[in-house]
Amino acid sequence: MSSQCPDADNANATPATEQWTSISKHVVNSYLEANNALLAAMGFSSTAEDAPTTESAVDTTTPSPTAEIAFGDENWVMERSTDDYDTLGVGDYVRFSKPIADTDVSAFARVSGDTNRLHLESDFAEDTQFGGQIAHGTLVAGTISAALARLPGVTVYLSQDLEFTGPVRIGETVTAECEIVEELGGDRYRLHTTVIGGDDETVIDGEAVVIINELPGK
Repeated sequence: MSSQCPDADNANATPATEQWTSISKHVVNSYLEANNALLAAMGFSSTAEDAPTTESAVDTTTPSPTAEIAFGDENWVMERSTDDYDTLGVGDYVRFSKPIADTDVSAFARVSGDTNRLHLESDFAEDTQFGGQIAHGTLVAGTISAALARLPGVTVYLSQDLEFTGPVRIGETVTAECEIVEELGGDRYRLHTTVIGGDDETVIDGEAVVIINELPGK
């Protein structure tokens, strides 16, 4: 998560134009794929060629409700101790696992503005203390938020403390685990939050305070 500027004198560094061109392609492709998948799930076409040209060509199929759209990936895995909001309490937990792909790192660099070469340039990263590229710490920490979102009910962050204890390599699968350790009243909970790397070592340790409300309409 360093904010170091690129070292223009490094002979092994990829030219800035080529690096940003590569990153931009990854980001644009990722956004297009995500957008197309969302439109397809809602029953809409994502290309101009597929648009109806006459009234008779209009697709009258009713799109699925937004609540039924599955934002997920076959490589994502979730496990939780309970599906029942009413019984949620101390000891309940949720785990969420996903691989940290190169496209994730490129997209995060573009969105966040954190273009530290340690995350983006393999030649440069090989000469650092890590011996290769690693993922942004805050990108990896985002899997904690992903896990919290999968608790029964609607989870709202109030605070999050983090300690980064190890690097995550690009391509490595990480698992975030959040366990309720204290009920604070008013639907507020304190949770122990960790992220485990592919070698079963803790890479992030911390604590979160959240509000977990019942799903609307219940």
